[in-house]
Amino acid sequence: MNLEPSPSASNSHDLSTTQKQDVAACLDVVREALLDVKAKDIIEMDVSSISNVSDAIIIASGTSTRHVKALADNVADEARKAGFRPLGIEGERDAEWILIDLGLVVVHVMLPTARKFYDLESLWRNPHNESVA
Repeated sequence: MNLEPSPSASNSHDLSTTQKQDVAACLDVVREALLDVKAKDIIEMDVSSISNVSDAIIIASGTSTRHVKALADNVADEARKAGFRPLGIEGERDAEWILIDLGLVVVHVMLPTARKFYDLESLWRNPHNESVA
């Protein structure tokens, strides 16, 4: 897994207009890629004020390991087509939880049982965190 801060990561609470546009464009690509393959329970979170690794996180569920893999593959493929090169993809072998690091956006595609167990929504939520949806 790539743990280096992305070139676009910011420690300040204010993102540049260009960076906000890039994040929004990346989120649009990921959202459409997930919807194309029928992802469940898609959540988008703005983490720019609490993370220097990414500006946004998307969490989505698949119905089986095969579905999780198909979702992750489609996200990576569509991101590449749109010019957002994945910096890393983790978890493809077991496909219970696949992480796609797009720099600006980190995507977690999970089985519902893994999602409930790890509860990333609670982990990344804070009183100042607003959804980017």
